[in-house]
Amino acid sequence: MYKCGNYPVIEKTAISAGIFSLTVLCPGVAELAQPGQFAHIKVEGFQLRRPISICDFDRRAGTIRLVFEVRGGGTGRLSGLNAGDNLDMIAPLGKGFTLPETIAPDRRLLLVGGGIGVPPLLSVSRRFRESATVILGFRSYDKIILANDFKLFESAVITCTDDGSVGRRGFVVDALVQELEKGDVDGIFACGPTPMLKAVVNAAGSVPVEISLEERMGCGVGACAVCACRIADENGVQTMKRVCKDGPVFDGKAVIFKPYAGGGSLSPILKP
Repeated sequence: MYKCGNYPVIEKTAISAGIFSLTVLCPGVAELAQPGQFAHIKVEGFQLRRPISICDFDRRAGTIRLVFEVRGGGTGRLSGLNAGDNLDMIAPLGKGFTLPETIAPDRRLLLVGGGIGVPPLLSVSRRFRESATVILGFRSYDKIILANDFKLFESAVITCTDDGSVGRRGFVVDALVQELEKGDVDGIFACGPTPMLKAVVNAAGSVPVEISLEERMGCGVGACAVCACRIADENGVQTMKRVCKDGPVFDGKAVIFKPYAGGGSLSPILKP
């Protein structure tokens, strides 16, 4: 179930270079939202909506928070909105994370985020607080977002940067392996660049892992199948699934990652 309407922006913040946070008053959406879902936003002057992950939601206040990076004309126009402006939005959409009801005191979840993939993990941290260990990866100090927000929820935060300008130098998967070696992990939830997601899945071993995929979308509600990806079931049978409707969150061990032709980067997206 989702809502569609024009909703007022009540707060806007620039949280890093080219990255913005919008708080939107939408009680019906906030009531329905689950961690890992997204909003599909109409931007004036552009035909297709922009899918933006729901970073956090507050049912009591009736708000959701959207954090996005300016990557083109559409998100550039979106970044021009201010408090008092209206947002044309369909939300919440998609399948979010499959979260446990409770975590035993001696157990924990690992949340792994890279770059602009970090935001959808914040609402998981809000729910599990000190039972969540958060591993965040960024290119450099000036690209770090939301690290302090996770700490407000009392989650342990490990920050990794490619250049070592803050926290650990290196990739999130290195920190993930060290945390897995400690044991006591009930599950992994990850969102970020596809090569990172593949590395996280490979490192998970027997630990359950869910990953949030990102792909260009048309309708956002499963009708056009532009965002198809290949998923294997428990018997190894592969089928095409829609990131917008069947995801964006999938069992990481079921995703079929395929190299781009002529390139080294990895993508779960195959053109049927």
